[in-house]
Amino acid sequence: MKTGGPRILIIGGGHGGANAVAALRQAGHMGEIRLISEEKILPYHRPPLSKFYLKGESTLESLYLRPAKFYETNAVEVMLGERVETIDSERKVAMLASGAEIAWDVLILATGSIARRLEGPGADLSGVHVLRDFTDAEALRGQIGPGRKLVIIGAGYVGLEVAASARELGTEVTILEREPRILSRVACEELSGFFHRYHADRGVRFMTGASVSALHGEDGAVRSVELSDGEIIPCDAVLVGIGGSPCDALAIGAGLACDNGVIVDLAARTSIDGIYAIGDMTRRPMPHYGNRLFRLESVPNAVDQAKAAAADIMGLPLPNPDLPWFWSDQYELKLQIAGVPFDADRQIVRHTPDKENSFSIFHMSGDHVVAVEAVNAAGDFVAGKKLIMSAQPVEADRLADSSVPVKTLIAVAQPT
Repeated sequence: MKTGGPRILIIGGGHGGANAVAALRQAGHMGEIRLISEEKILPYHRPPLSKFYLKGESTLESLYLRPAKFYETNAVEVMLGERVETIDSERKVAMLASGAEIAWDVLILATGSIARRLEGPGADLSGVHVLRDFTDAEALRGQIGPGRKLVIIGAGYVGLEVAASARELGTEVTILEREPRILSRVACEELSGFFHRYHADRGVRFMTGASVSALHGEDGAVRSVELSDGEIIPCDAVLVGIGGSPCDALAIGAGLACDNGVIVDLAARTSIDGIYAIGDMTRRPMPHYGNRLFRLESVPNAVDQAKAAAADIMGLPLPNPDLPWFWSDQYELKLQIAGVPFDADRQIVRHTPDKENSFSIFHMSGDHVVAVEAVNAAGDFVAGKKLIMSAQPVEADRLADSSVPVKTLIAVAQPT
């Protein structure tokens, strides 16, 4: 075991926790590091679960963020299949469900988020799934394929990604969305309309403005979904994709300031000295948007916060905060999103000349770009991200002109 420096305990084996381990060792921490995860497998990439893994195109081993040897080489004690019940912030110990106590000098919470479950009659039937971890993906993968019928409740990105994978495997897919349009909470009308049409052209049935009243089953397994208007939709399985909630119960119990997530600063510090929080479970300042607090659910955010926490623990300068960004793969489409459309007052749509299904949507606040959504338009995504981070004004007419490359609108700093 390496020696020197504080004893660091990381609770959570997702992207945040695993990257905190790497960032701490890279920053020169020579002391004890323990990583506790409720899952029984090493930290792994989660985005492929709804895509490549669901389609049988990747294995568990290929999903690992780092091989087992990495943790051995770096003298990191990984405790798998362990649940932390409570945290005593005064004594600086974590109490496990097994009864053991783990002492720490510095604590990093990286417990992520939990999928919201459906409530109501039939919600506990077999064959009703969520998709948050490897176990969920394994269970769902066994119930899709040729001739199978899948109902997806909720038309967010996870639901659409699963729909694309299921259709490619020959599954009949129906998506139920309570709102008037799909992606209503996370995308503009132009983008949601495009994805609606694209999926519908590939056989996905959409029912918007639809409310579920009950699930019905036979022999304990779900067999149909009943809507509030009485319509019955037969199925072999149901995926519930209605968002996630922060796993902040430990933080609340420890007395940390929480409000739809643990409140942290740019160094991932919580309201109690010596305790950090990173990833989906946090509400953090947004430097490019006036430092307003926001909860981000994304891999890049978890990685960035892990690096910030490690730097602060080691007394190093904080890395420059990155702009929030996200992505989604559906069929042969790659959606890349940079920024969040806070205070946007209009959108500018650019279609890529001579390229089918390639366009970008720039969200404007006055003469500044605050977010960009790019479909099969990586160049616009990269350029849009730079425009947002530089906070430079943009000529709307030129941005709307698809013959003008977006990268040419980025001001070049003049030498002094």
